[in-house]
Amino acid sequence: MKQTPILHKLVRENLVSDPEGARGRLLREAARLFRDKGYERTTVRDLAAAVGIQSGSLFHHFRTKEDILKAVMVETIRLNTALMKAAVEAADAPREKLRALVRAELESINGQTGEAMAVLVFEWRSLSPDSQSEVLKLRDIYEALWLEVLGTLREQGDIQADPFVVRRILTGALSWTVTWYKPERGGLTLDGLTDQVMAMMNL
Repeated sequence: MKQTPILHKLVRENLVSDPEGARGRLLREAARLFRDKGYERTTVRDLAAAVGIQSGSLFHHFRTKEDILKAVMVETIRLNTALMKAAVEAADAPREKLRALVRAELESINGQTGEAMAVLVFEWRSLSPDSQSEVLKLRDIYEALWLEVLGTLREQGDIQADPFVVRRILTGALSWTVTWYKPERGGLTLDGLTDQVMAMMNL
């Protein structure tokens, strides 16, 4: 994963693992395996083999396989929340702030954190209730960014629907792009796709 200033800051604050370190590499491979094979079907041996270590060595970093799953989710939300906050702060008008959020989420789903984002969606039920609660607290911070911007747009009359409903629909639509969006085939860039989303919302 490319080291951006935001990622570097999170690593320095011990909020996200260094992607070049042993723990970071393990989480990256875990995200890939959990997405491809599913959490239940991925064994500790699979995880160890993916990073070239003995199975027992995994437990120098994590107590259980579920702890690995939770870390994939927690660190992904932390990173993408920080990226989205920066994108929103760099934009001026509410419309541009929404565009920044859409663009950042499309990048997170279809870019470097795409595998981890898929795990977050499809392996949610594999977490224990306590772990779900911890992840939900972080997710609420992430979602609050969207609801604040959408709320402002509604107050201005730029959107008519309830911001919560708009966000839920956008969540589904943007998440689903991972199944059909293929820029390597000469189609839309992420910027172009973002423009289409904004046009669809008549913004």
